[in-house]
Amino acid sequence: MFLRSIVAVSVLVLFGAVPPSRAADKAAALQLGPTKIVTFSAGVPVSERRRVVEAAGAIVVRELPFIDGLLIKMAGLQPKAIQLVSAAPGVEALEDNAYRKWISVEMDTLPSVKDILDSARAGKTPAPEVGAAAGEIPWGVARVKAPEAWSRTMGAGVKVAVIDTGIDCTHSDLASNCAGGFNALDEAKDPSDDHGHGTHVAGSIAAKKDGKGVVGVAPKAKLYAIKVLDGEGGGTMEGIVNGIAWAVENKMQVINMSLGGPSSAAMKKAVEKAYAAGVTIVAAAGNDPEAPVSAPAQYKQSIAVSASTIDDKLAFFSTTGPEIAVIAPGHDIVSCKMGGGTAKMSGTSMASPHVAGLAALAVSLGASTPKAVRAMLTSAAVPIEGLTQNQQGSGLVQADKMGK
Repeated sequence: MFLRSIVAVSVLVLFGAVPPSRAADKAAALQLGPTKIVTFSAGVPVSERRRVVEAAGAIVVRELPFIDGLLIKMAGLQPKAIQLVSAAPGVEALEDNAYRKWISVEMDTLPSVKDILDSARAGKTPAPEVGAAAGEIPWGVARVKAPEAWSRTMGAGVKVAVIDTGIDCTHSDLASNCAGGFNALDEAKDPSDDHGHGTHVAGSIAAKKDGKGVVGVAPKAKLYAIKVLDGEGGGTMEGIVNGIAWAVENKMQVINMSLGGPSSAAMKKAVEKAYAAGVTIVAAAGNDPEAPVSAPAQYKQSIAVSASTIDDKLAFFSTTGPEIAVIAPGHDIVSCKMGGGTAKMSGTSMASPHVAGLAALAVSLGASTPKAVRAMLTSAAVPIEGLTQNQQGSGLVQADKMGK
């Protein structure tokens, strides 16, 4: 388990130094500016991939072996070079190393890292509870009837990866369930949260049950912070792909992705590989009711989640579409706040972790494949009256019905 001191810690002790080749790649990427990702068919050797790219005058920044790809730089992004690479045998796609963000629409003001450090040095206590009394079960956790399932399972030991802004594992509701992680932005650093989004998401999944603060849907699941988004809530496709790769390599059983945007060949291939490896992927649908379901939620391998309100209505911001598998609470959700205490946030970002927690319970109840997890969730879902299938999929999952 990683636990970072709020004031100071040696990150090299926790996660090791960046290998020289990776450090050089990172420096090169920073100097080269905008990059692209090229993905190849699985049978194309690495040497041939490099030859194709270099023959077009592009520079290889680093390899992306999980998706049979390369991160490259094309000086000036010349149209001819793009055409040459795109048309080469074995090339599946050439695309921008696109920027992605978390998916939430409103929140209480979250503290900056500086605020947290200043408070710690001054001996101040964490921010007070917001929106729920300490020890109260959040309305979303209650609405999916997680407490009614806890006599059978609390998801003990199920490995859940939170691909997000990181997790504040010094938080009293999360510390005992944090089990490790990976920082795709800087492998020399731990994956602690410097934004707040990932911590809030993690709390809805697996905040511990101790009668204090809040509790998550699967309060004994193990949380792994995979930091792919920075302090502004954004990150590159390269980082997201590497985060998914880490999750697969380290045998995560469930991945939550409360982020999204337009489809990407690189992300799609990463999601397909994770699914094939037996990882259940739960993803936020998006926060634009006029837009199509975001990627990765739009992929058939993902469990796409729309958002409901406390009065069982479709949240005004929720994206909908035929890809929606289930609906979950996503409006005015109280969960863990970076630096301590709780905060209230809204978005399909908040709906998705409820379902990720339910997926952890499903795994614990014997669902051994992503297909089996989806089947257990959808069979335990109850349609909300007045909502269409595109708005809610199979409906609101009821944990007490799972596995019965």
